[in-house]
Amino acid sequence: MKPFVTKLLYTLGVTVLCGQLQAQSLDQAKKLYNEGQYAEAKPAFEKLIKQSPSNSSYNLWYGVCCYETGDLAAAEKHLSFAVKRKVIESFRYLGEVYYKTYRFEDAVDMYEQYIEWLEKKKRDTETAELRLEVLEDAKRMMEKVENIQIIDSVVVDKDDFLSAYTLSEESGSLTSYNSFFDKAGISSSVYMNQKGDKIYYAHPTDENHYCLFTQSRLMNQWADEKQLPMNINSTADDNYPFVLSDGVTMYFASQGNGSLGGYDLFVTRYNMNSDSYLAPERLGMPFNSPYNDYMIVFDEVKNLGWFVSDRFQPEGQVCVYLFIPNENHDRVETEDVEVKRARAAVRSIRDSWVAGEDYSELIQLAHQEIPYGKKEIEKDFDFVIQDNKIYYTWDEIKSPEAKSIYQKVVSLKQQITADEKKLASLRQDYTKNPGKREKLKETILALEAKLEASIPQVEELEKQARNAEVRFLKK
Repeated sequence: MKPFVTKLLYTLGVTVLCGQLQAQSLDQAKKLYNEGQYAEAKPAFEKLIKQSPSNSSYNLWYGVCCYETGDLAAAEKHLSFAVKRKVIESFRYLGEVYYKTYRFEDAVDMYEQYIEWLEKKKRDTETAELRLEVLEDAKRMMEKVENIQIIDSVVVDKDDFLSAYTLSEESGSLTSYNSFFDKAGISSSVYMNQKGDKIYYAHPTDENHYCLFTQSRLMNQWADEKQLPMNINSTADDNYPFVLSDGVTMYFASQGNGSLGGYDLFVTRYNMNSDSYLAPERLGMPFNSPYNDYMIVFDEVKNLGWFVSDRFQPEGQVCVYLFIPNENHDRVETEDVEVKRARAAVRSIRDSWVAGEDYSELIQLAHQEIPYGKKEIEKDFDFVIQDNKIYYTWDEIKSPEAKSIYQKVVSLKQQITADEKKLASLRQDYTKNPGKREKLKETILALEAKLEASIPQVEELEKQARNAEVRFLKK
């Protein structure tokens, strides 16, 4: 046989063999994909897409594998390509990528297009329409992001998240279900009230989902287990209860009750007259998210709170956030959607900090055990001398010069607080009484100017007092 013919046959043989191997690899990848084994299918689709980058099906399959394994950036890239090629399922999955990354408007748009395609193909749209309602709900929630100061966070193993909570005795106690009842395999917590005579917890029922229960202490034993009403317990998992010291207000996590997905945080209140609970209200963002959010706790002695979330965390880990409760439920006031998105997602806890505030003492307080009856540490002020040195009382200031200057600081701060209250009252009066606006306008502007000038004065006096104290300590 001539060398040329031999070479041609060899080349054809290799091509056929490669085609067979590629087909075999594709078949295996599709089998794994259809079985939901996305991590196993992902390398094969990655190899195939490198060989055929413009193949719309490969882009869909690889994009879905990336989404399901948490690689959202790669998922967006390849699903966007498939969307341009009008691959129907890519609209749904790209919508989910946008949802997970807090681009709720884009997620809604993708699902609306997805439903249009389903209708054109005369396919059922009910599931997609229900999902669209959730996305629209999330879009509305992001318009009302609560202005919460999240002052610390810690990433821990999911099974050990309670280790990040240190409640004062007056706020009750938290224990894992398995530890409290000496059992295993139950993913829940037990909250015991401050009197030690009532507990709240969750465990699976005969319907094989978690429900909320309570028990009271009778003599020295826990007895009389009661399942909480079904207007709280949903047909999905309900878990991680916590009750305020009023014995009426209960927070818990639910995968039902209109959850955004996974566990969401809810609050309800007990009506003693009717022995029933009010319909649960879902908390807003940043407490809730497209991920699992649960175990919200308020320590009324420390004036601090905690909640846990698995948003943006690797499998098996969660982040516990420490925050200052916002009694007024103020919102993040901005027209910048990126700012709202960052605050809703808690991309950085520093984004929520008030300029000039030092949270180190509060973070220390969060980890202190406070016996029943002992209130928060008494203090006159927060006078930061150095990063690791803060004064709270007059006796701690050693320099007479520094003490004299800081007295002016305290006096000026008190005046600023009084002026701010007066300004708020005037503004409210201005809003409610149009006829008095001209008369009030001049007073409001003058007070605003006074406050604007006072704040730099405080900063300068604090700097002078700090320098005087540091000089004194160095002698």
